[in-house]
Parts: sequence; C-alpha cells; structure tokens
Amino acid sequence: MTAFPRTVVGGVSLPRLLIGTNWFLGYSHTSLAKDRFIKELQDRRRIADVVAAFLEYGVDAVMGPPSQHLENALRDAEERTGRRIIRIITPSFNIVPGGPPEREPEAALDECVRLNATFCLPHQCVTDALLDRMHGEIRDIGKYSRMIRERGMIPGLSTHMPEAVVYADKTGADVETYIQIYNAAGFLMQVEADWVMRIIQKARKPVMTIKPLAAGRLLPVVGLAFVWNTIRDQDMVTIGCTTPDEAREVVEISLDLLHRRIPENALQKTRSKNTLE
Repeated sequence: MTAFPRTVVGGVSLPRLLIGTNWFLGYSHTSLAKDRFIKELQDRRRIADVVAAFLEYGVDAVMGPPSQHLENALRDAEERTGRRIIRIITPSFNIVPGGPPEREPEAALDECVRLNATFCLPHQCVTDALLDRMHGEIRDIGKYSRMIRERGMIPGLSTHMPEAVVYADKTGADVETYIQIYNAAGFLMQVEADWVMRIIQKARKPVMTIKPLAAGRLLPVVGLAFVWNTIRDQDMVTIGCTTPDEAREVVEISLDLLHRRIPENALQKTRSKNTLE
C-alpha cells in the first residue's frame, strides 16, 4: 500500500494529509441536528476505526481541540495498529482577566500536554481576538508561544483571518506553522480564494489547510483537486471523515491527484445514471 507523502514542520515529520475531527466531535457546520447525529454516532470504537483506516496509509497525525473522548479513541487506534499518532491540538483559553480559572492559559496548555500534544496551535477564537489590524501584529503571540515551548510542544497558530499569516511572518512570530481555511467554495473564508492562495504561496512556514470540502458542500474529488493543485509541497490538507470507507476514499483520491492521475474511485450508483454506462 502506498505511503502518503510527508513534509517536515518544526523538525517533525508529518503526513501531508491530516485527520480532522469535526466529524468525530460534532461540528458539522450544517445544523444542530447534524451535530447531534455525529455525537451520537461517533463512539470511541467508531473513531478508532476511522483513524486506523488512515494509519494504513501512514496518515498518522490528528488535528483537533482538547478532548478526552478523542484521546481515548486515539489510544485505542495506537494499540490496535502499533503506530504512534501525532497530536495537533488547538486549545482555547482566557486572554483577558476574569475568565473561568480552568481556562487560564497555563491550565489549558497543561491539558494539551496531558493529552500528548506534539503541536499546540491556539484556536481561532484566541488568535483572531489577538489580531491587531491597526498595528499589523498579533498581540501576545510571543508570550503564548513561549509558554507552549516551555511545556515541550511546538507552537503554531490557528486562524480564520488571512492577515494572521501575513502579520506572523512580518513580525517574525515564534510559530512553526499556521492553520488556514482554504476551499474552492470560499466557505468561511473572509476574502476570495485567490487571495488566500497567494498568502499560502508566500507563507514562510508550512500551512495546514482546513475545510477542503467546505464542510461537505463540495464533492471530495472537486474540493481535493482544488487544494492539492494550489498549495506547495510543504503544505498540508486536513480532512474529517465519518467512516473508514470515507477515509480510504479520500486518501486514494488524494494520491491520484498528487500523482496527476484522474481518480478511479467507485462512483455512486443511482437509477438516473443507468444510461451513462
């Protein structure tokens, strides 16, 4: 079986395809009913099954928020396959005084350590709240990166604002990678896709793109063809799946696209398509 291509981020080897967790933890970007369906469906065994399918191809890195439920499933997948999984954790925490004590930065980052994080990228709700467009900087990012490194993790940032990548580069922020929304539909993107494409091309560090299928609004072959053909060899694509079959399908489609082959994945069968064969 073909191993998925890899890149290096902060001295750590990562697969260029990363396992997303919205379809494990119930963030559908569709409806509350869909969120509930995901949460009810995705028990510990089902999540481990999907992760194990990715591991068949050497896709051994998972991105997500701090979650004991997810961690339990990851440990199960590791025990089942004998492979270690790299955790990319995106914590949120208080950035002004007066928040819940358990959400103080020290406590939130300590939780990431407990959950075996290799990479720690403060979530968009932290990063984008710190972004200062007037002065062209991300306030306090150095302080948080230092706290992350002191705990033995590799710092990065997660953002929905394309300026965050630009400002981090211009100010020399101590981050090794960025999470950036990027998809052909422009879903949740604050500027046009061609602008984000240019920002990714010029970024000084590898970029972890997210939402390539626009939370299910794009067919896998459509969304993946766009991102794989417009990012650099050092950049990554993060994708969430509900089942092991979906995981294998997106890996196979991605490998075909990266090798400039038209994907030969099995197509959906419906009565209305009987005349096409």
